Amino acid sequence: MRHTNALLAVLVAILLLWPIAAPPAAAAQTEQQKPTVQIPEPGVPQIMTMEGRYVRAAYNNEGYAILGYKLANLSVGEEWMLLEVGIALRDGVPDYDLTRSAVSLETPDGKTIPLPTIEEFRKGDVRALQQREKIQRDSINYFPPNAHRACSIQFFTNVDSRAMAWDKVELSDSRACLGRFYFPVLGKITYGQHWLNVKFAKSVVRVPFRILTKEEGKLLDKNYKSIEKQVKEAFAPKKK
Repeated sequence: MRHTNALLAVLVAILLLWPIAAPPAAAAQTEQQKPTVQIPEPGVPQIMTMEGRYVRAAYNNEGYAILGYKLANLSVGEEWMLLEVGIALRDGVPDYDLTRSAVSLETPDGKTIPLPTIEEFRKGDVRALQQREKIQRDSINYFPPNAHRACSIQFFTNVDSRAMAWDKVELSDSRACLGRFYFPVLGKITYGQHWLNVKFAKSVVRVPFRILTKEEGKLLDKNYKSIEKQVKEAFAPKKK
């Protein structure tokens, strides 16, 4: 996890994760007029960060979760969502068995979708999605310093794979566990605010990610530097 100017990174993340409203046309030409943002409330105590355009992370004192959703952002209208996910425990937290039932997806319409069973996953036939994922992805290798041993979250394997699918993975404060999570979105993937929910032994971490419209994506890119500047100014040391 990046440590340089952590507070700055957190606020930049919050500003960039969610919809940005364009300023009035007449004022858009001035440098003084800045875009505004709407910040969703996770409902749990946690810190959220952005490690890339399509990479989001959230953590509390117990657990850490990060996801890459570039492919999901390009899959609007499809019935299966693929997320690349990394999960770890914070330093000093006792070992914990993460089960399939501890993970869910919350969609913009308020529905909560659990991870499917291995049988449901194989019936879905996501081979085309997996091929696209090989090129439409970003690295999510941003873990806390204590998580340095690689491990696999193997909830899903294809029917032709020799590897076995597991229903749980043992987490420890030294393991950085990575996996691909699949969710059957029966109403089809839509634009808007989504949450990946990960239940740890004593708390829940909710990783926010927004499926952007083309207009939202362009506006975010256009205003990235100005938002970053505002945040730097907000966290600059106060003059005495």
